[in-house]
Amino acid sequence: MSLGKRGDERQGEFWTPTQNLTGGPGHVFYDKLNRVLAQAGFDKFVEELCEPYYEQTGRRSIPPGVYFRMLSIGYLEGLDSQRGIAWRCEDSLSLRRFLGIPLSEDTPDHSSLTRIRDRLPLEVHEQVFRYILQMIDEHGLLKGQTVAVDSTLLEANAAMKAIVRQDSGEDWQAYLKRLMQAEGLIKEEEEPTEEELRRFDKQRAKQGKKKVSNEDWASPTDPSARIVKLKDGRTHLGYKAEHVVDLESEVILSATVHHGTDSDTSTLLPNLVNAQTNLILAGSTEEIEEVVADKGYHSNETITECDRFGIRTYIPEPQSKHLRRWTDKPEEVERAVVNNRRRLSRDKGQALQKQRSEKVERSFAHVCETGGARRTWLAGLEKINKRYLIHTAARNLGILMLKVFGIGKPRCLQAGLAGVLALCAVLKGLLDRLQRFGRWSVTTQIFRIENRSTQRPSNPPPIFQPRQCRIIQFSTGC
Repeated sequence: MSLGKRGDERQGEFWTPTQNLTGGPGHVFYDKLNRVLAQAGFDKFVEELCEPYYEQTGRRSIPPGVYFRMLSIGYLEGLDSQRGIAWRCEDSLSLRRFLGIPLSEDTPDHSSLTRIRDRLPLEVHEQVFRYILQMIDEHGLLKGQTVAVDSTLLEANAAMKAIVRQDSGEDWQAYLKRLMQAEGLIKEEEEPTEEELRRFDKQRAKQGKKKVSNEDWASPTDPSARIVKLKDGRTHLGYKAEHVVDLESEVILSATVHHGTDSDTSTLLPNLVNAQTNLILAGSTEEIEEVVADKGYHSNETITECDRFGIRTYIPEPQSKHLRRWTDKPEEVERAVVNNRRRLSRDKGQALQKQRSEKVERSFAHVCETGGARRTWLAGLEKINKRYLIHTAARNLGILMLKVFGIGKPRCLQAGLAGVLALCAVLKGLLDRLQRFGRWSVTTQIFRIENRSTQRPSNPPPIFQPRQCRIIQFSTGC
């Protein structure tokens, strides 16, 4: 066989037969996922669902099944932006096969995904989310009697440096300049330098005068974003994503994005109603009977409303230095709060809290961290909800694939093989150490018998210490 050399320039062929184009070997996960979607009639369902929002004449659009598959690829491949999804689909032969797009055709551009998202309303995305729940229910995995609720912060596609005043429209530097003029530090026609503005801003922060509220400030690029204070004291523009998770199957029953300033107590009951609605419309006969949440969701009104709906709550009570007073409250409120306190003090309540902290946080890790949904590259609450719903629906599909085929993501095979190889390396190192330690013990016994002495060797080998090997683990504990 002679050596082949790569030429500097190569003349392209004018005609290429279709049968000569390679189709790629495909990916095991995506092939099985396509099989599951085909058995459920997913493409036919979404085409009938989206047909009223298209014209009867004109150029053929991108099939709705391709659109929803590309959004699910964002979760499965850990891509946060539509540009990244479009580039990945154009580059991968296995994803082309998953989408059903041959090499002779171009994959959809990121702008096409934007147009389809703007064309289809939020109700269509909600029905697709419920259809995935229906597929899970047909496999007997949907329970929904005991659910857990929690929320996390999503970073908005906006910066704090770009916020403006809602009354005057001036930015932060113009606002500082006006304050300096009001205090007489500079004249009206004088322009302060950036260093003087920073020094004046730090001075106001030390004096406790630097405050930014959502009533006075807003982002010009994303007016729906809210200024949120983080646990470490910093402020960011963001949203609040809230999950209602089935504790038995870990399926997300409801995923809603709210304004970042909406309190947990005000969104708990609407999300529970939404989760129960999704269960009913998905064809499930299960009813939500118990809800588990952290102490941020505790309030007299929330627990009382849940008690009226027949839902038992397991919500810890915030610590207080004073005793609760019930003389000025109805008896119904006292009974609901006391019953919640008693349920939480039992072993079942403590066990449910442990499951909540494990399984709900795992859903956030899958969707937001490894799934790429922590940063929202869209502006507007409705657009973010559309993208986030399909993202969480893809996570539910991953749970279905995990239960049916044993793999929940396409990269699980790669990580699983690396974990097995690392485990084999650790076991081999331990066996080598144990063999060395055993040979040293036998030699020591012979030495003691010959010398009839109980003294240990002058220079014994070092005590067995297992070598620290780095084991590859999944970041989400799965």
